[in-house]
Amino acid sequence: MPKFQLSSWLPRLPPQVWILAAGRFLSQSGTGFTLFYAPIFFVDRVGLSATAVGIGLGIGSIAGIFGRVLGGSFCDSKFWGRRRTLLLAAMISAVASFVLAATNNFGGLVAGNVLMGFGVGLYWPPTETMVADLTEGTQRQEAFAVTRLADNLGLQVGIILGGVLISVTGNYRSLFIIDGISFIVLFAVVAIAIWETYKPSTATDTSSKTRKNGWLVALNDRTLLVYASVNILFTLYISQIQTTMPLYFSKFVQVGTSGVGFSTGTITVLFAFSTFLTVALQMPVVKALRRFSHPKALMISALLWGMGFIAIGLTGMAATGNLFLAVLGLSFLSVATVAYTPFASALVVDLAPESLRGVYLALNSQCWAIGYLIGPPLGGLALDTGKWGADNFWLGLAVSVIVAIAILQKLDRMLKEKIIAKKQLL
Repeated sequence: MPKFQLSSWLPRLPPQVWILAAGRFLSQSGTGFTLFYAPIFFVDRVGLSATAVGIGLGIGSIAGIFGRVLGGSFCDSKFWGRRRTLLLAAMISAVASFVLAATNNFGGLVAGNVLMGFGVGLYWPPTETMVADLTEGTQRQEAFAVTRLADNLGLQVGIILGGVLISVTGNYRSLFIIDGISFIVLFAVVAIAIWETYKPSTATDTSSKTRKNGWLVALNDRTLLVYASVNILFTLYISQIQTTMPLYFSKFVQVGTSGVGFSTGTITVLFAFSTFLTVALQMPVVKALRRFSHPKALMISALLWGMGFIAIGLTGMAATGNLFLAVLGLSFLSVATVAYTPFASALVVDLAPESLRGVYLALNSQCWAIGYLIGPPLGGLALDTGKWGADNFWLGLAVSVIVAIAILQKLDRMLKEKIIAKKQLL
């Protein structure tokens, strides 16, 4: 009987990728400690209004947009490079965590969130670019899958341990201190074990001018902009799972004849199941889809999003079998998520000139910022219209998948035309 070997299941990746994944696991564990509990702390313990907390978090998101712009530019600069940018991001994020831990008023909340948003914005371009620098081909898809797996695992470990710590001690401020320590550990890991992966171009002055105008080059790349339009749709979809869906399950799904939605315990179990699927299926799904081109893999993801949204909409419309439909919908959406993230990042790397990887991946990260800026208010507006609007909102998202697939087909044609044009030049 053959023995299972862990080494045969894990992809063969450079040691630096595994070290980077470990650092990302630690960082996201710290983030998990504060993710769900920060609003509760600032409202219940600090005494701020929910509106004030929402404003503080929103200002942090805006700071994150600027952080991503600078992070992309820093990544592609000779002075900063990937490593120094990541070290700066970890340092700023650590300071932000300690500021939030000491906060007793709205001013401190804003200051902490501006620093945190800016630090996190700086963080994503270098950490994604390093993965791209260290790998190539199908190995790159697996490397992005591994680092996303580390992110998800870290986040869930942090959420669970944070909940345990709060239930035992009730000390919310310690969560921010632990978050700050996690960024210090990330700083140490990068400083000691990660080397600079940026390779300055030895080409002519034209390359130098291209680097200086990196954002202009990226924003004039039609293929990248077509991709960005569909990527915003995908990130908007993900935001609905995390922000709109829990409220929909509790307010608009009628369980039996009671007319009451799923209990908090049931919703927790549903999303824990979804997270388990995301972690368990990350590597198998990537291995199954790597024979497809990036746009085709993303089309498969889009189809799964559509199927998942239909099931979620039916969860609220059906008189019976709500729990089964919710499990079915979240299963489709979990697979759609793991089919999306590694292939999207790998596609951007393929589009980017090597000297502008940081800027291109920063623009990819901006799509997440835009998706999360649009998604939660859109979902909230749909829920505020009442049950009919809430149920049909999910079916509307399913219909929007047709647009996503049409854009991806156009993207696939554009990439094929680029390949043909390159062959003709050779």
